[in-house]
Amino acid sequence: MEAALLIVGAQVEGRIRMLNRIRGHCAIFLVMALTISSVPLLAAELKVVAPNAVKDAVAELSARFEKEAKHTLVLSWAGSEAIAKRVSDGEIFDVVISTSPGLDRLGKEGRLVTASKQDFSRSAIAAAVKTGVGRPDVSTSEGLRQALLRAESIGISSGPSGRYLEGLFQKLGVADQIKHKIKQPPSGAQIGDLVARGDIELGFQQVTELVHAKGLQYLGPLPAEVQEFTIWSAAVHIGSKEPEAAGAFVKALSAPEAAAAIRSSGMEPLP
Repeated sequence: MEAALLIVGAQVEGRIRMLNRIRGHCAIFLVMALTISSVPLLAAELKVVAPNAVKDAVAELSARFEKEAKHTLVLSWAGSEAIAKRVSDGEIFDVVISTSPGLDRLGKEGRLVTASKQDFSRSAIAAAVKTGVGRPDVSTSEGLRQALLRAESIGISSGPSGRYLEGLFQKLGVADQIKHKIKQPPSGAQIGDLVARGDIELGFQQVTELVHAKGLQYLGPLPAEVQEFTIWSAAVHIGSKEPEAAGAFVKALSAPEAAAAIRSSGMEPLP
């Protein structure tokens, strides 16, 4: 009888030890699961391309996004026409920033996630002259007309502002008189730099590209009756490997918290 009891006791003790080992393994698995779930997702690296016209605002908002979202943004700058060509030719970015119509065209080509597009700001066209020349009054249509006729050379961009100005010169009735004075550098060139160097006497470009430029006289925006605004937008590229992070950055550009940075750059935030 005692032998039988000893055997039973040994079996019970063995089973208890086995249960304890199982519990121990379960505890280890539980700790591992909790540890894995508490590890944050890896930070993404996003390639972003944007026009020089929005450089100040986008650079500031990018730095803020990197700090808050813990992602890394690799920024590159170009003219809006150059951006359209690069994306159309197959170059892939996570986020593309350009004019609203430009992104619509790229969306129709199947290059962008159309539903991700967000308009975030608008900018006006402004004028500047080189230092040392008389300061013309361009606050009225007639003043602008006279400034165009008197300037020795005129610079306009190859982007949306340049295309608009070509039509405006026609409306002002000066296109034929000034066509020999117009200089139109390639997409991405800074008219302000050309004015500051003295290569151009009177230059026109987005407010954002002239208002903070050094070495020139900033004249201000075109008169309200002939002003044209460019809408700037952002969208996620269809080939992005980090679409969620890219979408978060697009939304950050149009968030209420971005308004101050957009205004300080010379643009207007959009609701």
